[in-house]
Amino acid sequence: MHALLSATERSTLAEVGGRNAPIGALRAFVTLLVIAHHAVLTYHPYAPAPKPFDAQPILWTAFPVVDPQRFGGFGILTLVNDLFFMSLMFFISGLFVADGLRGKGAGGFLKGRALRLGVPFVIGAGLLAPLAYYPAWLQSGGAPSLAAFAETWIRLPFWPSGPAWFLWVLLAFGAIVSAVHALFPGVVDALGRLAQGAERRPGRFFWGLVAASLLAYLPLAMTTPFGHWTMVGPFLVQTARIGHYFIYFLAGIAVGAAGVGQGLTDPEGKLAKRWWAWQLAPVVPVIGAVATMIVAFSPSPPPRVVLDLVGGAAFALACATLSFAVMAIFLRFVRKTGPIAESLQANAYGMYLTHYVFTAWLGWMLLPQAWGGLAKGCAVFGGAVVISWLTTMVLRRTPLLGRIL
Repeated sequence: MHALLSATERSTLAEVGGRNAPIGALRAFVTLLVIAHHAVLTYHPYAPAPKPFDAQPILWTAFPVVDPQRFGGFGILTLVNDLFFMSLMFFISGLFVADGLRGKGAGGFLKGRALRLGVPFVIGAGLLAPLAYYPAWLQSGGAPSLAAFAETWIRLPFWPSGPAWFLWVLLAFGAIVSAVHALFPGVVDALGRLAQGAERRPGRFFWGLVAASLLAYLPLAMTTPFGHWTMVGPFLVQTARIGHYFIYFLAGIAVGAAGVGQGLTDPEGKLAKRWWAWQLAPVVPVIGAVATMIVAFSPSPPPRVVLDLVGGAAFALACATLSFAVMAIFLRFVRKTGPIAESLQANAYGMYLTHYVFTAWLGWMLLPQAWGGLAKGCAVFGGAVVISWLTTMVLRRTPLLGRIL
């Protein structure tokens, strides 16, 4: 009987509390990946040793706390995570843009984005980031003095914003799309046509996404230093990936133009039905990306142009295959969610915004313990999830933050 339902009816059945169940669960899962990523960097096998707080290069922005107890598996986890999780976050964020633009118009949509993304960015960069990086100051030998920390902080060549960087980039992407929509109202429908038939032929959309992301990524990757971040005040972004992220955001808009729960995100589409095949797809690209990274840091690496081309292709393929593999699982197996999962979905945004404070401080507090890197990483992850979850539940009860979060 379920197979006979129309796409609209299936989408309606997938809605729980105003959220699409598979996509809501996917969004919460990616948030957990972000928290896990930041929790285990403290125990990364190649985390740099602490050095003076303002010494160049400033690496504590990625590793706020470094524990001498390491776990090798966290190196692979963070490497694979980094291949896709933020790209998938931009894709998911794009899914709901078409409905927002159609319902509110360019001005109303952008006003809502400014409230939902701009205010948390200011809070995240202005308050939460310094709080999260204070343990880095202490571990670097800084005096336990807020005044001394603040004095050194404002002398830094940029303002580290932590995970809040995602919010300003997402707001900028929304502003660009809003402006284009205001000038050319048919742009959303044009994007939507690129994703037509994706429920029947997800592979066609997949290859289009790979090609577009590769074209956006390679020119910047080949002309900027590896791992380079553009830093202007609190506005940070990984330079080579800015175009790649925009492609994933546009891809999300294209898919969402048909309606979330339809097209590529149809629970009865080919992506969901052939979920098992998509789990095999990332194996070769991920191995290729890892191998390229190992070769790049070997004593005798090949010419950079070779590394850029091979590594760029591996990155684009790994990102897309991992993203499709994870989406396929959630579309195939999530039909409804219980109260705990619903709470996690409802609080995921606030957890993303606040968790970095807790991963940093929990890592700092566990430094004296001799539990080993694996146990500590799991403890920091679990603790950060619970505390950021509870914190968000409290914050959502306040008038202003309740509207935003």
